[in-house]
Amino acid sequence: MPSPQVLQPVLKMKVDELFLNWLSDSATQSLLKDYLDIIKSGQHIDLSGRDAQDKRLSTFNENNNVASQKNLAEKKPLPLRTPSSPPSANTLPSGSSSNTRVTGSNGRVLRRSVSTKKAQVRTPEPITTALSESIPKFYFPQGRPQANINIDGLISKVEKTFSQFPNERATIEDMGQVAKACECPIYWKMPLFCSAGGDRTGFVSVHKFVAMWRKTLQTCHDDVSKFVHLLAKPGCNYLEQDDLIPFLQDVVNSHAGLAFLKEAPDFHSRYITTVIQRIFYNVNRSWTGKITCSELRKSNFLQNLALLEQEEDVNQLTEFFSYEHFYVIYCKFWELDTDHDLYIDQKDLEQHNDQALSNKMIERLFSGTVTRDRKVHKEGRLSYADFVWFLISEEDKKTDTSIEYWFRCMDLDGDGVLSMYELEYFYEDQCQRLETMAIEPLPFEDCLCQMLDLVKPEVEGKITLRDLKRCKMSHIFFDTFFNIEKYLDHEQKDPFSIIREMETDGQGVSDWEKYAAEEYDILVAEEAANDQCNDAYDNPLSPLGQHISTELGLTKRHFFEIPSPHCNLDLEKYEYEDDFE
Repeated sequence: MPSPQVLQPVLKMKVDELFLNWLSDSATQSLLKDYLDIIKSGQHIDLSGRDAQDKRLSTFNENNNVASQKNLAEKKPLPLRTPSSPPSANTLPSGSSSNTRVTGSNGRVLRRSVSTKKAQVRTPEPITTALSESIPKFYFPQGRPQANINIDGLISKVEKTFSQFPNERATIEDMGQVAKACECPIYWKMPLFCSAGGDRTGFVSVHKFVAMWRKTLQTCHDDVSKFVHLLAKPGCNYLEQDDLIPFLQDVVNSHAGLAFLKEAPDFHSRYITTVIQRIFYNVNRSWTGKITCSELRKSNFLQNLALLEQEEDVNQLTEFFSYEHFYVIYCKFWELDTDHDLYIDQKDLEQHNDQALSNKMIERLFSGTVTRDRKVHKEGRLSYADFVWFLISEEDKKTDTSIEYWFRCMDLDGDGVLSMYELEYFYEDQCQRLETMAIEPLPFEDCLCQMLDLVKPEVEGKITLRDLKRCKMSHIFFDTFFNIEKYLDHEQKDPFSIIREMETDGQGVSDWEKYAAEEYDILVAEEAANDQCNDAYDNPLSPLGQHISTELGLTKRHFFEIPSPHCNLDLEKYEYEDDFE
């Protein structure tokens, strides 16, 4: 169960939202303006004597006392019972207007204490409207309704577009025009097509589409809610990973910047898997595996999707759709996946970045702390989808998602706090590796002092997720405890350069973008070198080379057998289901 401290920021946001809503009310602004004029004139404001405030207070008290007044009114005096009619065991005795002695069946005198005063019950006044009913609506999960929207006009534009198609039926090739008639980005065409039943019949009739789109306009009032409504499963108000597959497949099929992938259809699923994982990595901040409208509104995914229509080079959209980033991720995975079964185990991951990660951290990665596929977790393996999260988090430890990723790994007992025991547990592994490199490690006590000075936790001796996000130097903290190569790099850096990096943090490209650009250049250079070596077999001046190539059946192979925008390849076959089990 989450601790109350975790909920405090959320409650504060709600209180702030209610306060801003109250402050924006016209009556509130008018009242504050009157008070401001009085203060400027030098007069004293007597809040206790204002009739309006007394009236509100009276109304509030009356509303709170309605129940008690009703109970008093129901307590009417009941007549005394005679000895021959004893009171029922299930009924409490009621009061009377006089003191009376009653002789019981055993001859004893029973004294009844009865109040001599009658209860004075006020006549209940008419119940006024509750104060809560006067608060205007401020929560719009499907977007704030627009007052001047003309649904019939939008529908007529759609009908006019359908009239241009044979039999008023649109195929997926025609849906780009329909999307524009709906005033949506062009790559909404597949969600629109599937939501109207086109994925089952191969076409969409004007009647089915108009009925679907009218209902969507009536229930969804902003782009986010419309997008989720179109892609989500029936009855769901969130997006899961497999909901995005048809939409992204259409992007691969129709975007000019991915035209070279048409000759490599078996690699479509790898690219789509990478994009889906990057979407959930950046958008699904709750780690639930379900993207809600609220999370989508807080992200810039729909803005990137709109830019996809204008930008022919997908590599310019580095946050989600970059093919170069996919190329780097998949090549890194292919290097580790020695048996090429699309899964890696602990021994495979130990080879990443020349064994930079500590063994204890690798064990935590395979413990199921940050992986989603339970079946693969039980088998002690890591899927390609989980590797995408790992690599991005490993190369950029400054983002909120990566900080949460590594915090989960280091929080051994799951109490939401990194204790000194947990820090020492990971640092012991670092010390052993430093000693094997003939480097004297810093004692844990000294290292701990440095890290506490770096993070400056709110509670002494306990480092929370909030502390790490606030300190802006989380990458140094994490590398100190489980990445030996980066730890040594930080130790050799000029302290002033680290300070300059903190000051410019967020202004330039991210650490992940820098890493992906550098690695892509290296991979392309290695690929060019391999191509030059393989060209010897095709050299017309070398008949011996041609003979060897013919006899042995040698052919040129692309680096890691993965397509790039520069070449065409023979590929292996993959299935989507491998990544969404």
